Amino acid sequence: MSSKPSSQIFAGSRVLGYVSTHVPFVARFIKRRGETLLCTSVGKWFHTYGCDKFRLLSISGEHPGPITCMSGDNFHVYTASENDIYAWRRGCELKHVYKGHQAPIHKILPFGIHLISIDKNNVLKIFDIKEETEFLELGFDEKDFKISTICHPPTYLNKILLGSQQGKLQIWNVRTSKLVYTFDGWKSPVTVTEPAPAVDVVAIALANGKIILHNLRYNEKVMEFVHDWGKVSCLSFRLDGIPVMVTGSTKGHIVMWNLEEKKVMSQIQSAHSSRVAGLQCLASEPLMVTNSQDNSLKMWIFDMPDGGARLLKIREGLSRPPNLVRHCEPTGENLLAAGRDSSLHIMNTVTETFNKSMGRASHNRKASKKKKRIEVDYLVLPPITKLSSCMQRDKQWDSIASLHDGMYMATTWSYNRICMGEHKLKPPEMDKGVQATCLTVTHCGNFVVIGYSNGQVHKFNMQSGIYRGFYGKEKKAAHKGAIRGVETDLCNQRVFTVGADDKIKFWYFKLATSPFHIMKLEESVNSTKYHRESGLLALANEDFTITLIDVDTMKVVRKFDGHIGKINDIDFDCQSRWLVSSSMDCTICTWDIPSAQLVDIFYVEQPCTSLSMSPTGDYLATTHVGELGVFLWANKLLYERIFLKGIDRSAVDIPKLKLPNSTVEKPEIEDIGIIDLGEPEYKSPEQISRELITLSDQPTSRWLNLLNLDIVKMRNKPKTAITVPKSAPFFLPTIPSLELEFDLEKDKENGDRKLLIPESLSTLSPFAKRLVSCNNPEEYGPCVDKLKTLSPAAIEAEIISMGVDAGGSIEVMEHFLSMVGCMLKTNRDFELAQSYLSLFLKTHTKAISQSKVLLNVLESVEEAATETWSRLQAHLMYNICVVKALKDM
Repeated sequence: MSSKPSSQIFAGSRVLGYVSTHVPFVARFIKRRGETLLCTSVGKWFHTYGCDKFRLLSISGEHPGPITCMSGDNFHVYTASENDIYAWRRGCELKHVYKGHQAPIHKILPFGIHLISIDKNNVLKIFDIKEETEFLELGFDEKDFKISTICHPPTYLNKILLGSQQGKLQIWNVRTSKLVYTFDGWKSPVTVTEPAPAVDVVAIALANGKIILHNLRYNEKVMEFVHDWGKVSCLSFRLDGIPVMVTGSTKGHIVMWNLEEKKVMSQIQSAHSSRVAGLQCLASEPLMVTNSQDNSLKMWIFDMPDGGARLLKIREGLSRPPNLVRHCEPTGENLLAAGRDSSLHIMNTVTETFNKSMGRASHNRKASKKKKRIEVDYLVLPPITKLSSCMQRDKQWDSIASLHDGMYMATTWSYNRICMGEHKLKPPEMDKGVQATCLTVTHCGNFVVIGYSNGQVHKFNMQSGIYRGFYGKEKKAAHKGAIRGVETDLCNQRVFTVGADDKIKFWYFKLATSPFHIMKLEESVNSTKYHRESGLLALANEDFTITLIDVDTMKVVRKFDGHIGKINDIDFDCQSRWLVSSSMDCTICTWDIPSAQLVDIFYVEQPCTSLSMSPTGDYLATTHVGELGVFLWANKLLYERIFLKGIDRSAVDIPKLKLPNSTVEKPEIEDIGIIDLGEPEYKSPEQISRELITLSDQPTSRWLNLLNLDIVKMRNKPKTAITVPKSAPFFLPTIPSLELEFDLEKDKENGDRKLLIPESLSTLSPFAKRLVSCNNPEEYGPCVDKLKTLSPAAIEAEIISMGVDAGGSIEVMEHFLSMVGCMLKTNRDFELAQSYLSLFLKTHTKAISQSKVLLNVLESVEEAATETWSRLQAHLMYNICVVKALKDM
């Protein structure tokens, strides 16, 4: 059987930048971790993040379609995709699948041992979670009651509350499948229903902006609020003892309501740039988590003076699909990604924890920062279309220059400070309607050269932003048409410009009125890419071909023909051996420059809009139409021996590869372990096998020195006896005389007295009594456990007290030897048995030699000890010999 066709060079590795979609997140507190886990949907997968560090912990398997809704309980995370529901454990193990719906599912509610779901056909189904069987089905008339929300009021046994598009609410008993009560509502669609911490009270959000706290038991309105910032999309209550309700709106605003004073307490305008999809306050903590369709997950803390919240942690990506990606460091660990939302992001290829947003491009960065809570920022610049960077002087001044859609002004960015720079690069004079088309930052990082649609080429200083002149002499134009590409060489000696007039002009870097060489091209150029180290200039032509020019010889050296759509982007590998190109025909091609052949080609699901090859050659980064992430493709040649051969596109079956999925970030030591509560914690058995010698879990201080306790006591005994001063009585007796004298004779009389205890009153210790009561070997277990709890001195006292002269008996000693023999035969607590036996023999040697009963029991104990030790000694000697033989080899 032939293997599935795939790319010869690249294999899907991972995707960067996916955080959240329009589906509300799920928060679950895991007691064993002591942490709340957050599950967010990212299309066909969902991610699990930890609240402590906002790090990605796990990724689910792929669903057949996009996830439409999510929910969770203490055991599973439930996701709905198309017409089915999936139950996941630990965030990545699929445990159950529930089928039966005939339409996509939009609501899920775990309800004890059952799972309630509602589909687009207005059908409610209840499944048994373990058996995966359908328990109940209820159909509703869409004209009379179109279900929009579902919740379970606490303390209402077997009851659920349904909200509708018609504004009515209904309470149903899911056990008897009967309607309990219908609320007339407020003649506005219900958007959210959320139980309040107070019993019988539910918060109901309506489409007209009203929020009503309603008492279900008495069918009375407790209080009412009016939300003036769009429809309420989510709602939650603080669960740390403070009477505050928090709402999120479709415009991205978050409002805190004081329930005691019945007024707005605080608000966060434009908390998200899109609809607030999910909002939840964490239990017993002043924390709140929100997610949105703007591809962000945020944690807020309630510590503001007015009781409001501020941003504490954030995990975000691009809110709109990226149109440009570039590597910016020699190590290849960080990427620059520019999105259609006018933002610029730094993405780390090792861990997304280091991802950072450099902000949105603005006419006035400081003013935009002050006005960040305004709904619309009119200072935002159009999206970035071109990008160039050089990190040589990144610590001193801005290192990134960018162009914006439809503008002739260029902006600078600081990679070191992770923000937009202060400079706006504008030529002194520019006609109306002219826009910048291309740019390049010099290898030294001091200058940026920009080409414009009117054929002009201007140079600016990156440090100061000062204008440094232009190239050309006629109306300051370098070409008779728009500039398609501008590049500089490695030593800042030459500038290469490509124009719409199908010419390449070679200029000296110092301002020149005329080029020193002109090349006429056969095709119109769309874009360029220059590899400074090799001196190769690649031209992406409008006829879907690629031309390669050696700038040193100023000649065409290669031509590549194979794309059947517009070429979107091209890039060289680190050794300038390959040229990688992407096209609107959904293909990514790799061309071998020395052999001038196509060596790899594959289809992708969506056209690649931009690509960048890592400076180390290990990854290819791509962006695609309609996708929010940056996709990484691993270079298989670094790990496998592959012989590349030329490919004829028309004669081969071109493979179609799926876009890479996310991967879990490398966990730290404290995070390794079970994420979920779905399975009980594994407990190791007390004894793996009766054939193996099992040691106790007691510290060595409990048994190692039992045989030498008398020596330890003698060593610790003070050389001179400690004398305690005699305490004087409260009333000092005196002798009748002329001089004051104390009567001390009573103390001498008391010192000669003794308390005599008859021998008949002597009894066994509680341990000895328990030992004597054992009739079979299985009953010795509690006695061994009792000895484990005693200190070494207490163990010695118990063994000494077994002697006949110390109040013990031969029967007690016989049972003790039987207990030790049982420990040796079962191979349990091996070191304790040896230690107890040694102390017993040392203490009662004379008594054992005079008792035939004890001698007989001791013989059986000796046999068990000899057999066990012989087997252990044989294994030890074998291992020692093997290790010695290996060392001598």
